[in-house]
Amino acid sequence: MDVLLPAPTYLPARRANTIQVMKMAQALAEEGARVQVLVPDPHRRPPPDWDELARHYGLRLRFPVAWLPVHPRWRSYDYAWQVLRHARRVPPDLLYTRHPQIAAWSSLLGIPTVLEVHDLPQGNLGPVWFRAFLMGRGGRALVTITRALREALPLRGWPRPVLVLPDGVDLPRYAGLPAPPEARAALGLPPRFTAGYTGHLYAGRGTEMLLTLAKRLPKVTFLLAGGHPDDVARLKARTSGLENLILTGFLPNADLPRYQAACDLLLMPYQPQVAASSGGDIARFLSPMKVFEYLASGRAILSSDLPVLREVLHPANAVLLPPDDPAAWETSIRTLMENPARRAALGAQARRDAVQYDWRARARRILERR
Repeated sequence: MDVLLPAPTYLPARRANTIQVMKMAQALAEEGARVQVLVPDPHRRPPPDWDELARHYGLRLRFPVAWLPVHPRWRSYDYAWQVLRHARRVPPDLLYTRHPQIAAWSSLLGIPTVLEVHDLPQGNLGPVWFRAFLMGRGGRALVTITRALREALPLRGWPRPVLVLPDGVDLPRYAGLPAPPEARAALGLPPRFTAGYTGHLYAGRGTEMLLTLAKRLPKVTFLLAGGHPDDVARLKARTSGLENLILTGFLPNADLPRYQAACDLLLMPYQPQVAASSGGDIARFLSPMKVFEYLASGRAILSSDLPVLREVLHPANAVLLPPDDPAAWETSIRTLMENPARRAALGAQARRDAVQYDWRARARRILERR
């Protein structure tokens, strides 16, 4: 089966959407599909080699990637046109994309298309492209990342399947992780109890909560792995006196499991409003990849109790806490520090629950829609 997968932006990039696309490309290939990823190239410079992409995205399996020259002034319309020209020249069995313009024209042209959406249609033209996809004869399925998003989308008259497929995790990369003390030693981290956070430091991700907790719990190491250089620099400027706070900056995806393994607890203090890389508020519909990575790590998870996160998290696999109550978070961390059996139980259930969110299982569901 030939699958064409247009990437949402230039690669490699530090945006979560590119990690998701490359993980799905690998999973589709592992399920036997002949996958080709198409990438917009506004820079017109030599593309990165495969080893660079593989480390950046934590890939094991090689698949074809083609760069298509585009111009920023056309705001992706020339990219959509080039993808469609490619699809008409070498027709795929399935075009699978998060790109609304590409999905709309592909469906209208009768090309078998699956559109994946992570938010409601945005801007003046977003609803137009979404409706065009629904009206086209090529649409095979719509994928949403949460039930909340499926229920909010304008789907009147859409006769095809709507698949609720949360984001996932690359389970093989989490097999055989060392215990926290061994992982800390291998990374040269302090040998004491560690609470970790991995991912971007955008607004709404709980940075203020993390700083407050680090100040209240000086005997706990707080490991913040990830973040755009500008965000990391701003945070470092504010926390020069916090000796128990470690900021690593960006980490290649291939290295991420080792840092998560180094933690006794993994924190996810999302706020009621959460910014994406492009701005806006995604709190109602988010399905963060870190949720599934945390589950696969087999560590105790402390998470904000947002309604959408309860689609995956529950009291047996995580401690769910008010997003704006530092005292409750501090108490929970202290309690879990003193109760290793409780930490182990939460981590074991998390690891069991992670199995259902493997990228390959997700890819299998999409391939059924050809």
